[in-house]
Amino acid sequence: MGANSLEKKSRSGFWSTVFGRCKCWPRRMSISTGSIPNQNNNNVKTSNWNARWRRSDVDQGLDGGSYVKSPPNHSMLVVVHQQNQVCKLPVESTRITTTNQRKVPKEAISISGELESMIMDYQKIKGNNSNLVRASSGNFMLYGHLGNLRQPVEGENKKEDNKVEENPEPPSPQYKALATRRDSEKLKNLGNIDYNKGNLGEALSLYEAAIAIDPFKASYRTYRSAALEASGRILEAVSECREAIRIEPRYHRAHHRLGNLYIRLGEVEKAMYHLKRAGPEADSDHIAKAKILQERINKCTEAKRLRTWNVLVKETDSAIKAGADSSPFLYAFKAEALLKLHRHQEANETLLQGPKYNDEDCIKHFGPIGNANLLVVQAKVDMALGRFDDALAAMERAVRLDSNSKEANSAMSKARALATFETIGNEHFKTSNFYDACISYGEGLAHDPRNSVLLLNRAICYSKLGQDELAIEDCTRALSVRPGYTKARLKRAHCNSKLERWEASIEDYEILKKETPNDEEVKQGLSKAQRQLKNKKTG
Repeated sequence: MGANSLEKKSRSGFWSTVFGRCKCWPRRMSISTGSIPNQNNNNVKTSNWNARWRRSDVDQGLDGGSYVKSPPNHSMLVVVHQQNQVCKLPVESTRITTTNQRKVPKEAISISGELESMIMDYQKIKGNNSNLVRASSGNFMLYGHLGNLRQPVEGENKKEDNKVEENPEPPSPQYKALATRRDSEKLKNLGNIDYNKGNLGEALSLYEAAIAIDPFKASYRTYRSAALEASGRILEAVSECREAIRIEPRYHRAHHRLGNLYIRLGEVEKAMYHLKRAGPEADSDHIAKAKILQERINKCTEAKRLRTWNVLVKETDSAIKAGADSSPFLYAFKAEALLKLHRHQEANETLLQGPKYNDEDCIKHFGPIGNANLLVVQAKVDMALGRFDDALAAMERAVRLDSNSKEANSAMSKARALATFETIGNEHFKTSNFYDACISYGEGLAHDPRNSVLLLNRAICYSKLGQDELAIEDCTRALSVRPGYTKARLKRAHCNSKLERWEASIEDYEILKKETPNDEEVKQGLSKAQRQLKNKKTG
């Protein structure tokens, strides 16, 4: 008993020295350790700790309060004030304080000081998001999720710093869905709504977002493929269907859509392969359509082999109408046939009506040789219309893709020659050396006798030299391959006026007036020719 009494006094003196004069502590305080019976006035439920630890480690303070020593094997203590008052000790309590002008020994504050230091270090490491909340006037910290303590609200102190605009622009539905739901099915459904409304760009964005969330959903790929097809991006639509089939090899809808896409591209064998694997999605009409298209394409191939260009023009039109409306090769066949028939303007219009694919997609789908053949036809049309620089660039790309192609190398040599002679002739024309300009344009025409641009350039030089008859001949030859060549028709009308061939001049001017109704030069030329013809008849 004596030893216990001395120990109590020693402990009481120790705690009194450290905390006895802290005005923040109320006179009466009790500490709940979890094993105290429910006799407190606050009806605080506590955990049932070990009774032996409770008896040996709870001591009486000088002010009547009970204090709990730190248990050696527990990382958390709950300190509950009897009056439910929360009182924070100032930061200075962690420092060495003085009592009655005397410095308190370091040993007297070692426990509380070290604990406070550990807590402060922990908070510094964790930042401001720590869940520790001071619940009493002691040095113990509580986890906020324990007890009925008020939780700190995240971002509570940042409202003043983060000012929000009074009238922010409302986000669009698809981005709102991306920001709030991140539900791939809902994104897909929103995409379907936009697709049905014709908003293909928005639909594609939503389908892409759904694929980003769930990239292994085959149906999302087919929906995106449908939107790409509607946008005219056929080759990209094919890639999406291929990916859907790779994910789900027996996906009937993907096979059906891919089969129809191959029909549009004129690749009948691939179309038949996928239509046969489309299950209930495909019917006999699709198979019959593919067979009819195959017959048309076979006739196109035969006509090209026999070089029967009129037949080739007819059969390519039939194949396009049969469903292969997105095949670049059918349009290239037709354009090449029209060039052979010296119908340059129609050849250019044919390529303009055809599908537009970039080189990367064409190489990926048709291979480098197939893309090189398409570039050769495009370059030939460019040369025929005097776009020599474009033709040369296309030929160079074709040769890089297929260096062994004799047709590509021959066409590139021709494009270089035409571009060179046109450049030389233009330089002579700028210096008013019309005679040498005529010679240079003539050398270019030796490589391409029906080139409309070179014919017109030489006609202008002939007119400058006073040889209007030769100028009219060149203009007529240019118009024979390119009826809509306005400059050539206007030059012929001027030359006929100079030769006082008023009927021929009026005929050209009237055609030009229909094509360019607001052209003042045409109006004045027509008026003059009509007046001169009237004077000739009356005089």
